[in-house]
Amino acid sequence: MELEKERCYIVAEIGGNFTDYETAVRLIDQARRCGVDAVKLQTYRAETLVNGKAVFDMETIKGVRQIDYFKKYEISAELHRRIYAYARAAELEIFSTPTHYTDLELLEELGTDVYKIGADDAVNLPFLKRVASLGKPVMLSTGMCTLDEVKMGLNAILETGNSKVVIMHTVSLYPTGDEFVNLNVLKTFQKEFPGFLIGYSDHTLGVDACLYAAVMGAKVLEKHFTYDKRAEGPDHILSATEEEMTGLVKAVRQFERMRGTGVKFPQGDEVKNRKNNRKSVITTCNIAKGETFTEANLDIKRPGTGIAPKYYEQILGKRAAADLGADTLLGWTDIMGMTGEDI
Repeated sequence: MELEKERCYIVAEIGGNFTDYETAVRLIDQARRCGVDAVKLQTYRAETLVNGKAVFDMETIKGVRQIDYFKKYEISAELHRRIYAYARAAELEIFSTPTHYTDLELLEELGTDVYKIGADDAVNLPFLKRVASLGKPVMLSTGMCTLDEVKMGLNAILETGNSKVVIMHTVSLYPTGDEFVNLNVLKTFQKEFPGFLIGYSDHTLGVDACLYAAVMGAKVLEKHFTYDKRAEGPDHILSATEEEMTGLVKAVRQFERMRGTGVKFPQGDEVKNRKNNRKSVITTCNIAKGETFTEANLDIKRPGTGIAPKYYEQILGKRAAADLGADTLLGWTDIMGMTGEDI
């Protein structure tokens, strides 16, 4: 995972949206065509994630025992291995969100280069420290957190000596309504954590929030990714399709090209256009040698290859150094007793 301050790193989250190798391959192929930087999985075993009494109470899934749901969507170690191998062959980076210490053993075996911490573990300090101690970059999700809790989680990671942290603004609502997205948190994070990259993990319908986050300075974008919003499972409806993700990647890359450096200077052919499209001091009639320059015999017109308009008032009252025809762009040698060096 190579993060650059000037380029947004875009992640397609496919975890939870497949249970078999063929579907995973389909998602990876689509994600690659979209131009994303990476795909992400969710690595868990139901029995190490939840107890048997936990029940979902979300808009997209209610009244279902969490352990039954996660058991249905957990993927085996062997399937992990096959998916990692396929993604790498497709030249896509791949990483995952572990949920338990035992998950780290598998992900380390697979050579995972970065770890995403889910919002449910944002204040699980022992787990944060264990993950951070591996020395890999950590993407810290901050869903459900207060700012003080974000600081607490970040400090737990930093205590291990690992400062490779991306702080991800997240809202743990599935889906997230527009009124709850709160993208100004990105500005808060940029102010509170100036030494760290700030990212955005999205759960809204559509991809607009991701694009707005990129414009506001998010350096990592994570969006759930699906082959069909109507497929079974709570994440499909809030996931991006191939068409949506392609549009998002294209728009973000276009914004990055347009954003520039912030330094104001002529761009490209503007250097040529400065001469063609700016204006100069010009004669409006024939002027005899020794005749005085006045508002009656001078004007300001294109192109900008003569004396610049900013010297117009200084030229008034001076005398012509030679006979000048009408529509002549003045040069310094045309003005008696005056050179550009005098200005």
